[in-house]
Amino acid sequence: MNGMRTEPPVLKLQAHELGERLGPELAAYHAIYSPLFKRQEQREQSQKYLEGLVSNIPNKSIEAMVLHREGDKPNAVRAAQQFVSKGAWSDAEILAQHWREVEQDLGERDGVLILDGSDFPKQGSDSVGVKRQWCGQLGKTANSQAGVFLGYASRRGYTLIHRRLYMPREWLQASSHVQRRTKCGVPADLSFQTKPELGLAMLREVAGAGSLSYQWLTCDEDCGKSPDFLDQAGELVTYFAKVPHPTRVWCTRPATAVPTGSGQGRPPIKERVVPDASDPQEVATIAAQLPSSAWATHTVKEGTKGPIQADFACLRVVAVRNQLPGPDLWLVFRRSLNGRELKAFLSNAAPDTSLEIFVWLSGMRWPVESCFEEAKQEVGLGDYQTRSWTGWHHHMTLCLLAHFLLVRLQLRLQDEAPDLTLPQAILLLQSILPKPDFDAELALDIVQYRQRRNHAAYRSHRKKRINQSKVSL
Repeated sequence: MNGMRTEPPVLKLQAHELGERLGPELAAYHAIYSPLFKRQEQREQSQKYLEGLVSNIPNKSIEAMVLHREGDKPNAVRAAQQFVSKGAWSDAEILAQHWREVEQDLGERDGVLILDGSDFPKQGSDSVGVKRQWCGQLGKTANSQAGVFLGYASRRGYTLIHRRLYMPREWLQASSHVQRRTKCGVPADLSFQTKPELGLAMLREVAGAGSLSYQWLTCDEDCGKSPDFLDQAGELVTYFAKVPHPTRVWCTRPATAVPTGSGQGRPPIKERVVPDASDPQEVATIAAQLPSSAWATHTVKEGTKGPIQADFACLRVVAVRNQLPGPDLWLVFRRSLNGRELKAFLSNAAPDTSLEIFVWLSGMRWPVESCFEEAKQEVGLGDYQTRSWTGWHHHMTLCLLAHFLLVRLQLRLQDEAPDLTLPQAILLLQSILPKPDFDAELALDIVQYRQRRNHAAYRSHRKKRINQSKVSL
């Protein structure tokens, strides 16, 4: 945990140094991944796309990035769209290298994996996996796509390391979606997976690679409320999972036994909790029953407006599994100082784990929220226009690389530019990124391109409406 800042940061970088420092950093970063793109045009497109994602333009869609860089060149736009939507390059290889780079710059033995979702509002019904569902970005049910992401955080920094698109059940199983699946290039062998199952799949891939150091996993209630997820994740990592207040546990392990048979029919063979054992309790009830002496105030972290503090309590409990006692776990409570907000967590950490560790972990889910905010605002995580399965994952992979490029710059420049933010890193990059002169000719090129696109869209929609009218007559 960082202490209070006593002095404002001092920027030691000089203007003439930016090209010498940032140019080689950008070239070296792309050189890491360039060999993983098998064709020269893919390597060129990946460099342009990466530079576009860290450029200082308000929208990072393919069209916007190409027009900003090259003007009215429809072939250039189509080439970039082809690279993202249908390009035959391997996300798996890129991600595997990404994990090795994250390990080099951020890796710590007690690093934290963070599993969380991020949603993307979308218009229409043609984008892969889109439906009316809960959209966290809007805070309501809306037409959207849902992504599941894995982040990584340590005392050295944080970034995103994996991503999966959640596919609603009807997209994969309903006959009404056959044409949509084909049009979006959804793999024929793709089966339905819940968001916790997608998280487990990503976790297994990272664990199987063995290239990234970590000890902990934090996750939200969507995963914490699933006993299957907790038990399977617990075989791979030590988890610290937020759980809903109605989650039930035993404070002491109840006795179990095989019931005595009645003498008629087959005798019982399965253990059950003995009749006089206490019932499991909801975690909110347990928190309310704790004496004041069980709570202690701790500082979670130093925030931008000062220290963030909360009251904490923890105790050993027994999980409920199929109405029987399951594993011994930690139940950890975090309560706001005014008592209005209570959060509950379950952890399979060792019995001798200190409360201070849990206090630290309770503040280690915020990095993924910062990742989403930074990635959406700064590197175009939600600005994609591709509708295909491949395109969604390609775009997200390249956004992960773009975000980590900025994180690397923060680390490389921390002596000369302490407390450098990601938007500030992008601002510095503007001095070395190739950019056209925005003159009258370029402005007219962009307007002309967009007018052609708007007219083509108008004709397409008009034709579709006329055809629909004919069918209804």
